[in-house]
Amino acid sequence: MATTLFDDFSPISSKQWKQKIQFELDGADYNQTVIWNSPEDIQVKPFYHTDEFTKAATVKTQVSDFKICQNIFVYDIDKSIQRAINTLERGAESLRFTIEDKTIDVQKLLETLPLENRIVYFNLNFISIDFVKLLDQISIQKKATFYCNTDPIGQLAREGNWFSTADKNNFETLEKISKATANISFLSIDSGLYQNAGATITQQIAYSLAHANEYLNRFPNTLKPIVFEVSVGTNYFFEIAKLRALRMLFKLIAAEYNPDLECHLLVTPTKRNKTIYDYNVNMLRTTTECMSAILGGADAVANLPYDSLYHKDNEFGDRIARNQLLVLKHESYFDKVDNPADGSYYIESLTMQLAEKSLTLFKDIEANGGFLKLLNDGTIKKKIQESAAKEQELFDSKKEILLGTNKHPNKEDKMKHDLELFPFVKIKPRKTLITPIIEKRLAEKLEQERLELE
Repeated sequence: MATTLFDDFSPISSKQWKQKIQFELDGADYNQTVIWNSPEDIQVKPFYHTDEFTKAATVKTQVSDFKICQNIFVYDIDKSIQRAINTLERGAESLRFTIEDKTIDVQKLLETLPLENRIVYFNLNFISIDFVKLLDQISIQKKATFYCNTDPIGQLAREGNWFSTADKNNFETLEKISKATANISFLSIDSGLYQNAGATITQQIAYSLAHANEYLNRFPNTLKPIVFEVSVGTNYFFEIAKLRALRMLFKLIAAEYNPDLECHLLVTPTKRNKTIYDYNVNMLRTTTECMSAILGGADAVANLPYDSLYHKDNEFGDRIARNQLLVLKHESYFDKVDNPADGSYYIESLTMQLAEKSLTLFKDIEANGGFLKLLNDGTIKKKIQESAAKEQELFDSKKEILLGTNKHPNKEDKMKHDLELFPFVKIKPRKTLITPIIEKRLAEKLEQERLELE
């Protein structure tokens, strides 16, 4: 008869573990010494035990299906074509094109690319029925899956204005797009804006869901998945739980409209904790962030090059970013187990707590008129600013540490000569309908002070 090794040992209860820890603390207070409080007001314990485990999250994460995505900004079509072919040959599995001008010849851009059975994303900084209709036709011809990440509400939040359109409003244009296309997914949520601006994880989830609910109210019969473009930070287990909670809550909310509606998570490391000094540390940050994205159930991960803050797109930075994901997938075997976080008491607890707090905030937003109303009256921006200010204070006081920046900086490190891009918040005076939500990195002020002294 087979027996397990654990049959030889008596089980140890949660109470016994606490007593042992309390003894080792030599009189120090258990709650004040080994329990810490997160910005989301979640108390993190030193251990999680089956005695205290109540409920697992009902979320399915197909980790084996995640795709390595390559970002390509389209300006010169010929160069973009060559870059796309090159990156697909060197390990990229999907593409995300950022297109700012609707006069771009997208037919030429895509006609020679091997896109059959591939997923391609299009981030359009405009709204155009004809452009999306053309993409829809090409996706059928190419037997590819296209996601047209059209997000007028995200445009309003980020830029302070809606997209320019000949129609009465952007939603009228979206309605025409929905009727004119059959194959393409045309709705997306710019969730990364909230993370990069300094929102807590609870706010990120709740704002993203309330943002999505504005579209669901207007397009209740949509069948295509809604893309959430999410940014993940450095709080490893919390970020895994964030993606799981987001997927679980979306399923709950979408069921009120269409039980079969899914969300599609396109995940990228955050910019908020990235630095220009000691920039190689950015590779360590993006590696753990990509790990969180994969284990949390991202459908696709587009890594952030270590030098993206201060260098123009370049082959070396792209290759390193892509290789980080290739190592995780093909050498670390991150794609071999579906639902890898299931059964982890810690991650399950975080997922449920984040889901509960986010759902409460979501309900509060809806009770007060919905996301658009609170965005227009400045409430969303104000709440994010308050959270960002608290995090900035932690960074400035060195309670939140970025190695090489506010702890153990290399005083000999010089960067002024290496800046190809302006890495700080840009002020663009213009007339806007609302005050936009501004992305800002934690290290900006400190870096500007150092640059002035070079």
